[in-house]
Amino acid sequence: MGSEGRTFLELLALYLFIQFSVTAANYFEPFNVTYDHRALIIDGKRRMLISAGIHYPRATPQMWPDLIAKAKEGGADVVESYTFWNGHEPVRGQYNFEGRFDLVKFVRLVGDSGLYFLLRIGPYVCAEWNFGGFPVWLRDIPGIEFRTDNEPFKSEMQRYVTKIVDLLREEKLLSWQGGPIILLQVVIQSRT
Repeated sequence: MGSEGRTFLELLALYLFIQFSVTAANYFEPFNVTYDHRALIIDGKRRMLISAGIHYPRATPQMWPDLIAKAKEGGADVVESYTFWNGHEPVRGQYNFEGRFDLVKFVRLVGDSGLYFLLRIGPYVCAEWNFGGFPVWLRDIPGIEFRTDNEPFKSEMQRYVTKIVDLLREEKLLSWQGGPIILLQVVIQSRT
């Protein structure tokens, strides 16, 4: 990936960190999240957070409470999940946030259990998911090259990431709004 693409991703990551590391959640007592070169710092203390990966579309919504409870019983204090672009936007511009793709419901259940949430927005899913989580229609975009410093790819990726972040904001799921999401991660895993 060229330096221009890296700069874009670095600025996006910095923006997301600043947006989501300011204040506390209604799900918890107020806390302050920052970081240094070694760790996340919550309320002035370095924290080693134990994360449980629960990919919400791999289970039914009826299974989510039990999975979250088991993660908590196992010592996790964070639930991590990808978003799955091909499930959330199976047709360009037509979004699906229902059933096993109900991201808002899943994040709320995690927060209600007292756990933090780390959302890996994607767009790439490195977790044995068809087409890396990319929607099939994406391959029909003229000139697109996946997971590269490619304008058509970056444009589609930005549109999707913006949709997810806007949804999280609207639903007040970000830590600075009183929600459980303490971190967002853009995942590209460049192939160059």
